[in-house]
Amino acid sequence: MTHPINLSVRDTALQISSGRLSAEALMLSCLATLAERDPDVRAWQHLAAQAALGTARLLDTSNQPKGGLAGVPLGIKDLMDTADMPTEYGSPIYAGHRPKLDAAVVAKARSLGAVFPGKTVTTEFATFHPGKTRNPRSPAGANHTPGGSSSGSAAAVAAGMVPVALGTQTAGSIVRPAAYCGVVGYKPTHGLLPLAGIKPLSPSLDTVGVFARTVDDAAYTAGALMSDPALMEAAQQPAIGSLKVGVCRTPHWQRADEDTRAAVQVAVQTLQKQGVQVHEFELPTACEGLTQAQIDIMAFEAAAAFEAEAQSNPSGFSPAFARFLQAGQAVGAVRFRAALALAEEARTAFQCAVAGFDALIAPSTEGVAPVGLEATGDPIFCRMWTLLGTPCVHLPTGLGAYNLPVGVTVTGARYADIRVLAVAHHLENLL
Repeated sequence: MTHPINLSVRDTALQISSGRLSAEALMLSCLATLAERDPDVRAWQHLAAQAALGTARLLDTSNQPKGGLAGVPLGIKDLMDTADMPTEYGSPIYAGHRPKLDAAVVAKARSLGAVFPGKTVTTEFATFHPGKTRNPRSPAGANHTPGGSSSGSAAAVAAGMVPVALGTQTAGSIVRPAAYCGVVGYKPTHGLLPLAGIKPLSPSLDTVGVFARTVDDAAYTAGALMSDPALMEAAQQPAIGSLKVGVCRTPHWQRADEDTRAAVQVAVQTLQKQGVQVHEFELPTACEGLTQAQIDIMAFEAAAAFEAEAQSNPSGFSPAFARFLQAGQAVGAVRFRAALALAEEARTAFQCAVAGFDALIAPSTEGVAPVGLEATGDPIFCRMWTLLGTPCVHLPTGLGAYNLPVGVTVTGARYADIRVLAVAHHLENLL
């Protein structure tokens, strides 16, 4: 019999809804893994074990209809407001902060029956100053970064503490930690999941997404949160027939190390063996300068978003975050508007260029997780896609240096999330 913690998210919800599986027993199993692994991994900022068990028991005894995430243990990034747990945004400025309401995506998950063991670690205000989390895939005695900013969510899923967790991405904060920790990370098309109740960093870029063990778990969970049955079934379709996939090495290909280049090649060869048409994909000229534009937009909007904290408690910022805000102030309105205009033109050009492809394969990171916990790695291969607003699925493809995971990003046109997830699932099954 399959251990309950190893069931897919959809099977978990189905079995709990039908009474064949106890939500309390599942939560006890997750909490046991958490107690064993988290002293080393440190994925959780706040734990609510007793409250989670209480919620699970109520699910087991309730005669009310149960939702699509019934009893599913779900990690919540500590950038997202929760009415029943502290929300500290990775900053001492908000130590002990208790919001009055859940973030919209948290409220939706709660209404669907998900159970929250606690809040997962985020870097400071979802930027680059790392939290306490360690990479659960790092060899014993080594300290490789779990990435950021959604470090706790990625690590909690990778360590088997929860099957799925929520995160956010403004530069590379879903794809990069998913890559470093060896799990699936799904960043939907910008705007498909609500941002209400999530500490803003850069509204033009901030995107809610999901970490999971499989593409199906990610698609099912995100689809449930979007009330989108088609998205929930994106990875349940029969094997795709004739596919045309592009390989986008991006303008930063020279920064990809041997492990990342090998991961892209593995993905390409795997698809080609199945008769998939694979072609090199060149970005339109209008996409030149996207990385710098993303940096400018993110920094400028962050400086505006944190004006209140900068006035009331600037000493609460880390030196790195203070420098980041200063860089944002230096961007200026003229450069900011130019970056927004470039992004808009690039989105239009990209939509036209990618129209003939089912999906694209691209690098996720420069290589495996770097050694050291003082930084979270460079999001160089993610910034462009975040600014374009495209759906991105990080898919693990194998192991690189130190036996750490590597993988690729599957992306495509905006709002083509179902197709991108289906292609990622198809590749996942072939690997």
